[in-house]
Amino acid sequence: MIFRRTGTGGGDRTTTVAAGRLGYPAAAVVFAIGMAGTTLPTPLYGLYQEQIGFSELMVTVVFAVYAIAVITALLVAGNYSDAVGRRPVLLAAMAFSAASACCFLLESGLPLLFAGRLLSGFAAGLLSGAATAAVIELAGPGRRARAGFAATAANMGGLGCGPLLSGLLAQYAPWPLKLTFCVHLALVAVASVLTWLLPETVDEPERWPPLKPQGVSVPPEVKGVFVPSSVAAFAGFALLGLFTAVAPSFVATTLDVHNLAVTGAVVFSVFLASTIGQSLTQKVGARRALPIGCGVLVVGLMLVASSLITEQLSLLVLGALFGGTGQGLAFRAALSLVSGAAPARSRGGTISAFFVVAYAGISLPVVGVGAMAMWLGLRGAGLVFAGCVTVVAACAGTYAALRPPAGQ
Repeated sequence: MIFRRTGTGGGDRTTTVAAGRLGYPAAAVVFAIGMAGTTLPTPLYGLYQEQIGFSELMVTVVFAVYAIAVITALLVAGNYSDAVGRRPVLLAAMAFSAASACCFLLESGLPLLFAGRLLSGFAAGLLSGAATAAVIELAGPGRRARAGFAATAANMGGLGCGPLLSGLLAQYAPWPLKLTFCVHLALVAVASVLTWLLPETVDEPERWPPLKPQGVSVPPEVKGVFVPSSVAAFAGFALLGLFTAVAPSFVATTLDVHNLAVTGAVVFSVFLASTIGQSLTQKVGARRALPIGCGVLVVGLMLVASSLITEQLSLLVLGALFGGTGQGLAFRAALSLVSGAAPARSRGGTISAFFVVAYAGISLPVVGVGAMAMWLGLRGAGLVFAGCVTVVAACAGTYAALRPPAGQ
């Protein structure tokens, strides 16, 4: 395989051939490894609670610190890869991911726990826009649909593999709070090498220009697609936030299941279902997949609510599978519509703006659950959450069905 660490422009055939054969799958692997690091602590929160001693609200606050860092990175540097190139931003994300793992390895209390989640959020924020754009651009025009699935599958698959890996290692291997992050550091090293070998897809990248934060910026021609797509993403990511922040506590305290591998598998199931849902989006078509995905997401939320009422693990898993499938359908459709409508000169920034809304969904509702749990208990807070997100998903799906966005 031939790689050139220069801008591909639009017409270098050698670089395009290399990128098409290996480039976008390798970029997807980098994306997945980076995102896996962001969910590694999910099954471990109970162990941290025992070791450090903090409330359920603090669990959601620790989780929210990650999401706030993601949003900050997207707002400050969401469009930076459009100027400096995809590879430097991906390498910076790997550095943040490695620093996060080191914080968890050295963890001795809440400060380093917060620092680890903060750095992890910065990594995810840089990856969300730059890695998605890199995967799609490395594929070339004829493989864009396949690459779009690779990007979203790497995002969700990576997020799902994180808790599965840490749950298995924490339950069945020594050093439950250390080994996971040692393994992740090794994976980050592999991802860094892959990133270094990838071709650059940005024409004439600038050499470390100053950051120019522009907030959430969406080109006028994209707004008609952006609004319903981002609202659907908000609802879907809210479900993911519930599973990654609160579901482990519910499994342990309400269902009396204390096997960390099972906890990791439950969280993994929602991301696995999301990846399956994404694989169906192209067959359904993005315009139809958006409202259909919202409808399936509503079914999943109702099953989650039923599991809270009946205290049945099987219903929680079914809720994860239905909810994840709906989220995957809607998410890939939304991302395809938004990235397809965005002009090339601002694609990275537009995708980053999309992820700002999505990560607001993964953080704000979950903190609300943690706060309400202090008053209503975990079950009552979960039911309120399920009801509110159901309304948001139903509204987004209805709007997308009545006024289909222009696009695929």
